Amino acid sequence: MMLTLLPAVDVRDGKAVRLRQGELGSETDYGSPLEAARTWVESGASWIHLVDLDAAFGTGDNRAQLREIVAELGDTVSIEMSGGVRDDESLKAALDAGAARVNIGTAALENPEWTRRVIGEYGEQVAVGLDVRGHTLAARGWVKEGGDLFETMDMLNAAGCSRYVVTDVTRDGMMSGPNLELLREVAQRTDAKVTASGGISSLDDLRAIAELASFGVDSAILGKSLYARAFTLEQALRVAG
Repeated sequence: MMLTLLPAVDVRDGKAVRLRQGELGSETDYGSPLEAARTWVESGASWIHLVDLDAAFGTGDNRAQLREIVAELGDTVSIEMSGGVRDDESLKAALDAGAARVNIGTAALENPEWTRRVIGEYGEQVAVGLDVRGHTLAARGWVKEGGDLFETMDMLNAAGCSRYVVTDVTRDGMMSGPNLELLREVAQRTDAKVTASGGISSLDDLRAIAELASFGVDSAILGKSLYARAFTLEQALRVAG
C-alpha cells in the first residue's frame, strides 16, 4: 500500500521552524514558510502539513502567512492545517482559507461536545491530533496533561472520527525513530485512518511505518528529517510508493 507523505511547515513568528520535543525556545529557524512549502511542492509533495505554532501555544497567530501559502499552493497540493484550532471561528478560518483537512488537538480534550459536533458536521475534513507521552495525552501546546489516550479514543471513535494524527511528543524533532508500538496500538483500537508523526529519521523508518498499512496507518508527517537533510523528499516518495 502506498504511504502518503506530508512534509511539515511549522510557523512561529512568521518563520518556518522546527522544535525539539515541542518545547518553546528550542526552535531552529528555517526561513520563509512559503519558500519551504514551495520547495516541498517542487519536490513532488501531494500534501503539506501546515502548523501555526503561535496559535497552538496561545502566543498569537500566523493566519496571514498560512493563508498566503494556501492561496498560492492550494490548487497544486492538498493542505492540512494544524495549531490552535479549538472553536468554530478558528476551524472556519482554516477551512475558508482553503485547507483540505484541519487537525484539531487540544479542543478534542477540553471540549468533547464541540469535537463530537464538528466531527459529525465536517467528516473527513477534520482529523484529531493525539499527542502522547506514554499513554497520556499532552494538551495546550504539549505543556499540560490531557487525560488517558484510550479513554479519549473511545469517545472519538464513538463520534465517528475518521483520522488520527499520532505524535509521540518525546520523539518529535529528536530524529530518534518513530514509536511503532504506539502507532500499532492506536491503529488496532480504531477503524479510523492513522497518520504517523514524530521521530522519523531514516528511509528505513518509513519502510517500518509502511508495514503498518494493514492496520490502517496510511500516511506520515516529515519534519526534522527533511530539514536536516537526512534524506530528500524525492527519496522518501520513492520508498513510500
